[in-house]
Amino acid sequence: MITDTILIIGANGQLGSVLSKELQKIHGKNNVIASDVYLDSTFDGVFEIIDATDIKAIEDIVNKYTVNQIYHLAAILSAKGEKNPLGTWDLNMSMMLNVFEVARISNVKKVFFPSSIAVFGDKAPLENTPQSAFLNPATVYGMSKAAGENWAQYYFNKHGLDIRSIRYPGIIGYQSMPGGGTTDYAVDIYHSAVKQEKYSCFLNSETKLPMIFMDDAIRSTIELMQAPKENIKTRTSYNLGSMSFNPSEITAEIKKLYPNFKVEYNADFRQEIADKWPKSINDNEARKDWNWKPKYDLKSMTLVMLEKLEEKYNTTTLK
Repeated sequence: MITDTILIIGANGQLGSVLSKELQKIHGKNNVIASDVYLDSTFDGVFEIIDATDIKAIEDIVNKYTVNQIYHLAAILSAKGEKNPLGTWDLNMSMMLNVFEVARISNVKKVFFPSSIAVFGDKAPLENTPQSAFLNPATVYGMSKAAGENWAQYYFNKHGLDIRSIRYPGIIGYQSMPGGGTTDYAVDIYHSAVKQEKYSCFLNSETKLPMIFMDDAIRSTIELMQAPKENIKTRTSYNLGSMSFNPSEITAEIKKLYPNFKVEYNADFRQEIADKWPKSINDNEARKDWNWKPKYDLKSMTLVMLEKLEEKYNTTTLK
């Protein structure tokens, strides 16, 4: 059987650190090339330092390993990006276009480009946001992702480059800390509960947002990339739905196991970002084209998150 050689750009991030290990299981340890701007000394496999703003650096690694799939995960996220808008735009766009160009020139078979619910703005319906909603993002991160979706479609139509994309909701996982997104509270809150600390939430208690458990996010990515090319009808980016909840709901679920857990609400600039994002997602196109279906809801996710973080911090649930 001919196996693919995978390059992951941004492998040290919240998604990449988990995805790289799952891809190793499928393609073999030596066929997955993890990369980032700094070395992860704990990574068990092949790791290369790549600054994705340097197109030659990407091209050299693609040629060195005869890479035929690239997962481009590197980006500055929404909340962090608003602190340096011009720098965020320059970095996100240059990295993405470098990857697309190298893939085109080097005849890479498939590229994965993550998008986000940040592409939606106040012109999109907040409930059951459809695939085809008008995109007027409120953040530079969202603008870069919306532009990236159109570039992905352009490279497919003009050059036949098989770029596939998902509009991720907030990703919640125990494996690593998030990297500066507006949905990060839904990861941080579990850590505070297990450490028996009061949590200060940067969103209001009733701010409902779409979320997905890391296991489902990884599985959706792999399922999309494994789907037959002819099944992929959306060449911008697929809506991906799973669960939606607000901070008070996740707190109530945590308190079933940590009844003494306390949360205070101190909304900051991220509240304005969240208010313009969807509350729930219509992902009918993903379900139809490549049979997407989430496995986790808030209750089942919370049980796993608390169990795994208790192991991490070596604590015991307070009954």
